Amino acid sequence: MIGKKNIVFGFLFLALSAGLGPYMVVKVLPTADQAQEGRVTATGKLAEVVQSNYDDPETLAAIAPDKLAKLNSEAILGINRQINAEAPGDAIKSGPHAHGNLESLLNIVVGVVLCFVACKRAWMKQVISWLFILGTLLHSGMLYLVVVFNQAWAGQVLGTGAGPVMILVGLVLAGIAAAIGFRGEIVRD
Repeated sequence: MIGKKNIVFGFLFLALSAGLGPYMVVKVLPTADQAQEGRVTATGKLAEVVQSNYDDPETLAAIAPDKLAKLNSEAILGINRQINAEAPGDAIKSGPHAHGNLESLLNIVVGVVLCFVACKRAWMKQVISWLFILGTLLHSGMLYLVVVFNQAWAGQVLGTGAGPVMILVGLVLAGIAAAIGFRGEIVRD
């Protein structure tokens, strides 16, 4: 069965993609939580000064400008630290985690579909199968290397757009194959 390799690959790649969730919880979120605590503290101090003196503009004007500037700078830096601490987690969530999960499931689905498609030319099913596997590796696989493992060279491969194009071509061909040769029973190649 030609679709079997897509099903196996899809489940294994899905396990790898899903594993990024616990990785983010253990490695990325604690740093982001610490940064958030710092931001809350810094912005809280600024808010206290402003709120306590906001009703009386003269009192607010009497606060030393350097103290206000320092509190404002600390608040801005606290917000910036939080954004920077959350950036790696956001990059993982929006990159290899989300795309890896989706492309894994696409491989599983296309593998099942290929098992039910009768095709006079077995090579067409092979082409569809390999388009999905290679497309996933050239897209989500490269996202892993760039985002998780900091391998900049993979960004050059990712930048070509070959992976997503392969998956789109595979989707079109799988749709055509299903329209032409879908059977209600598993087809042995």
